[in-house]
Amino acid sequence: MELSRVEVVLVRPSRPANVAAACRALKNMGLRRLSLVGVPELVIDAEARALAYGAWDVLDGARRLDSLAAAVAECTFVAATSGRTLDSAWSPRRLAEEAGARAGDGWTALVFGPESSGLRREELDLCHALVHVPTDPAQPSLNLAQAVLLLAYELRLAALEPSAGPPDGRSEPIAPAGLVEQAVQELRAALLAIGYLDPANPDRILTELRRLIARAGPAAREVALLRGLARQVAWAGRVAQQRSRNG
Repeated sequence: MELSRVEVVLVRPSRPANVAAACRALKNMGLRRLSLVGVPELVIDAEARALAYGAWDVLDGARRLDSLAAAVAECTFVAATSGRTLDSAWSPRRLAEEAGARAGDGWTALVFGPESSGLRREELDLCHALVHVPTDPAQPSLNLAQAVLLLAYELRLAALEPSAGPPDGRSEPIAPAGLVEQAVQELRAALLAIGYLDPANPDRILTELRRLIARAGPAAREVALLRGLARQVAWAGRVAQQRSRNG
């Protein structure tokens, strides 16, 4: 795990004080990269800025973007925190242990949703893994800055461990999420054209396909193969539909 290649993304945070406190937590743990999504007008006043003591460079250097897709487009592994207790959710420790290998030589994005509502379904679908903090059911919710500190701490512990070297001897870097998403959307259109996906709910299966592709960690050349496959399937679907209309 290389902390210099971790991008923390806060999606629609509602409280400036939480953002400022999260910045201090990040810098405490050696993280410097921050993106804010969907908050162009969020103003950090003097009182809130005080909570970012010593981490004003992180706060002032944060990128502001309109969408999560734009924020994670260049990352090769995207993990989102979730309050849901799903069987497939990772623990923060598993994230720290596996994120480096999943990202390869690329960037890891660690995504936090709004304090009150969490990430939207379409935003969760963009993420390759969900991370759940196993809090006590009697008091399950965490403040945004608390959650940021907890996950950043686990990443720092992993970063301090001696490196075991590249896990799989890859010769090509993993393609960024934005490039993979292009292939996924082309697969979506192609699989709809041949009737594989349910037009009423195509994203149920598409989300699983997206995560399957992400687990494989394809290189850009391999993503190009997927896109070529999608185009050929879409063409075959159009031909079949034309023949059906012609009887």
